[in-house]
Amino acid sequence: MTETLPPCPACSGVHTYEMSALLVCPECGHEWSPAAAEPAGEGAAAGIRDAVGNVLTDGDTVTVIKTLKVKGSPSGIKAGTKVRNIRLVDGVDGHDIDCKVDGFGPMQLKSSVVKKA
Repeated sequence: MTETLPPCPACSGVHTYEMSALLVCPECGHEWSPAAAEPAGEGAAAGIRDAVGNVLTDGDTVTVIKTLKVKGSPSGIKAGTKVRNIRLVDGVDGHDIDCKVDGFGPMQLKSSVVKKA
């Protein structure tokens, strides 16, 4: 076993392992493609931009720019709500940010409704 795997780009953990075509960090749960981790260092989704054109990376803090309706909630997510420690994913229907919103819990957001804080 002479092959050494790169550290996690999200938390710099050194205990990464391979699972199918992905590398996985058991410390933070981050998954990434080994080919995408080498050149840029911005994670697997390096091309995701916010509503004003800033490049987003895993771990960024973003601000919601418009009020969002949430099923089952009378108020929804208000414009100006800060969301910390985002994770970029290849989501369904354009939802490319995986995060936890205070008061609502885990959910996915579209990058077109947030701006980098």
